[in-house]
Amino acid sequence: MASYKKLATGWSFRLRFKDPFTKEFKEKSQRGFETKKEAQLAVSDFERQLAEGVDLTDLKLKDYMEFWINEYKVDSVRKNTLSWHKNNIKTHINPYFKELFMKEIKPIMYQKFLSSLFAKGLSRRSVISVHTTFNGAMKQAIILGKIEKNPCSGAKVKGEEEKTIIKFIESEHIPSFLTSARQYDYIYWSFFKALIETGMRKGEAAALQWTDINFKDRTIKITKTLDFTAKSSEETFGDTKTYNSKRIITIPQTMIDDLRFHLNYQNQNKLALLNAYNHELNLVFCKNDGNFIPKSSLFNAFSRILKRINISPMPIHSLRHTHAVLQLESGATMKYVQERLGHGSVQITSDVYAHISKKIETDHSERFETHLNKVFEK
Repeated sequence: MASYKKLATGWSFRLRFKDPFTKEFKEKSQRGFETKKEAQLAVSDFERQLAEGVDLTDLKLKDYMEFWINEYKVDSVRKNTLSWHKNNIKTHINPYFKELFMKEIKPIMYQKFLSSLFAKGLSRRSVISVHTTFNGAMKQAIILGKIEKNPCSGAKVKGEEEKTIIKFIESEHIPSFLTSARQYDYIYWSFFKALIETGMRKGEAAALQWTDINFKDRTIKITKTLDFTAKSSEETFGDTKTYNSKRIITIPQTMIDDLRFHLNYQNQNKLALLNAYNHELNLVFCKNDGNFIPKSSLFNAFSRILKRINISPMPIHSLRHTHAVLQLESGATMKYVQERLGHGSVQITSDVYAHISKKIETDHSERFETHLNKVFEK
């Protein structure tokens, strides 16, 4: 609500308003208007700009970052993505810039911030993660008119580019891995074998429902992922990692046979447990009572199985890589592997598996040379 007063120098106004970012009440006053009407028009113009988020020149970075998260990330990105944005802000950005206002942050200051992250012992990949959060927020700030220039522009993330080491189970070790898994527990064997056969992410496999299986066409429909941290049934299923991750893939007849056996196994559990079985989820891969398998249980089982057969530790995601390598070894094209894995482009697939593809190509070349030499000897 604005109040107006006539002074010797003209009309003035005083306006009390709520800052849309900090949610705190502030006051704005201005004088020197020739008429009350002009003062009222100035108040109307300010209120309009306030509604559009334009006229808050003294906005603190920490307040803006909170606004950015709530307005542009909550309900717009996956839970894991939201968590790492929040962690980057809470752990690194806010503690460094503290009470600084947005317009006080200049490129040289931001570059020193990135250097300080390295000094704290963060890896290059982690620093890039923090930079991604900050840069994304500043790009939005420019669109909103909060700053004129992005302090992140031209910033250098130092250090050598880290090479991604792809871990996977070698083809000759897969039989012993599956044998060990079957001896460990049937439930985990069925889950891990499915990952090797399909290349699904563990969250995608954990979210599979029987309605996603087409026994006749031998296909699996992948449209969702399981949120292992869900606290209610409404949160159990979430979107796939990307739009391209939604896909339909073909599966081998051996997997169809396994799934028919698995369905019969589940039906026996349903008959034994009756109402104690979680029929609502209708999961393919689950505990004996129909509830989803906790991520920690999958991790522990996978680690123990690898240890039993003396294979170096690796994440469950390595089974997705194992599938990709099997595809490439069998002669599949990068385009086919890309579509099967649900990558956004062939370039992503090529970047990830380039060295593996090169190794396969070299092995083929060596085998051809050996065969050619034998032919010439004849």
